[in-house]
Amino acid sequence: MSSKDMNDNDMSSDDMRNNDMNDNNTNSDGMNAEQFDSLAKMLAQSNFENGCKSGNPDKKKVCALANRLLEIIFPGYFTEEKPDRKSVEELYSLLNSQICLALEFHSEKPSWTKEEKEAESRRICKKFFEKLPDVKKLVKTDIEAAYDGDPAAKSYEEIILAYPGITASTISRIAHELYLLDVPIIPRMMTEYAHSATGIDIHPGAVLGKYFFIDHGTGIVIGETSVIGDHVKIYQGVTIGALSTRGGQKLAGVKRHPTIENNVTIYSGASVLGGKTVIGENSVIGGNVFITSSIPANTRVSNKIPELDYKTEQ
Repeated sequence: MSSKDMNDNDMSSDDMRNNDMNDNNTNSDGMNAEQFDSLAKMLAQSNFENGCKSGNPDKKKVCALANRLLEIIFPGYFTEEKPDRKSVEELYSLLNSQICLALEFHSEKPSWTKEEKEAESRRICKKFFEKLPDVKKLVKTDIEAAYDGDPAAKSYEEIILAYPGITASTISRIAHELYLLDVPIIPRMMTEYAHSATGIDIHPGAVLGKYFFIDHGTGIVIGETSVIGDHVKIYQGVTIGALSTRGGQKLAGVKRHPTIENNVTIYSGASVLGGKTVIGENSVIGGNVFITSSIPANTRVSNKIPELDYKTEQ
């Protein structure tokens, strides 16, 4: 087939598509252009009384921020380029622009001027970047805990590159610093990005101690007001959650989630619930237990082993 024939065929295809569009505009059994226009206007309206803000943080850019910050925390692991002045300035600029948008949602100052938002955003960014060396030190303890606590681990490199618990806890530590600086929305966007990537749901408000190790990790939930001590190890499917959230917004700011003291291990499927619940240091919480009250230090908690019934078919 010659190139002329191919061009002729392409033109014929375009003509056919145009004819189809014209048919759709006039087809009494379908929707015409006026109806599409009316539908588009209706769908563009917000479901909420106040509509959307003048600008929202960009979800893709916030996810990119989380990844860029992982590259800063683990230089040379996720990209060959190590942080330099230019890359840090670019990251600062990206974070600054998103925080500026997020400040629209600040409940205590709903009517900031543009200049006030920009000044506050710069202040937050400066404080946040000053905390990154401390975050790196904490993350280093998490990696050491993972290596010491998992006989399957072959190297620190494997833990950094392959363990979902390290990804989730590192992003949580990053987001927690923004949470402490009272940045709206962005900390939660970051941890939910980690949640979607790892299956581990850590609220940015949760306090994580040193040498924190999540083994396997899928299905773990750690609520906003949880406080976790040093050298804590948690397995997959654990919930550190609220006893009840029926109070809704009335419970905002109230401690609803447990405190886990130092050197505690919580095995898979356990649920530890309630803001007054404290798991004492050096305790071991067995798999699939349901705890709603405090446990003294140096305690082992487990379900009774169910009696198994074996039947051999003849």
